[in-house]
Amino acid sequence: MVRTVSAKVFDARGQLVGPFDVPRVEKTDAEWLAQLTAEQFQVARGQGTERPFCGTLLDNMSHGVYTCVCCGLPLFASNAKFDSGTGWPSFFQPIADENVATRPDRSHGTLRVEILCPRCDGHLGHVFPDGPPPTGRRHCVNSESLVFTDVDDLASLADPAAQ
Repeated sequence: MVRTVSAKVFDARGQLVGPFDVPRVEKTDAEWLAQLTAEQFQVARGQGTERPFCGTLLDNMSHGVYTCVCCGLPLFASNAKFDSGTGWPSFFQPIADENVATRPDRSHGTLRVEILCPRCDGHLGHVFPDGPPPTGRRHCVNSESLVFTDVDDLASLADPAAQ
């Protein structure tokens, strides 16, 4: 039996639709290592953190969508990105609530809220209650966990679930 999660995806016209039940992506560490760079694997699969102010997507101000580096699920839209001054790409909301999962993170001697891709459990970063309106949240995300797709290329993200 194929395990699924509910998420919004892009259709062939580049429109966000759903939610649909999409298959979970489950791979071995060896399979992830074959797909990802060492840095992507360390962050997305190993719950690591890239150094602040070094991520390739920190200063990206193009219009488009940020997807999961592991499975391609749409996670954040550029219109929710803001400069938090923290050194990591920050978003005040996900592209859809069901497209980002959370769980408690008690590492480093404090309680934080980890954010993950619900389709593959890829580590994205953390969410904090110090963001701007309208949500007051700051989704602090590692560039290594994301792939950016320009708004003109959103149809390339079409998911079979949306067909």
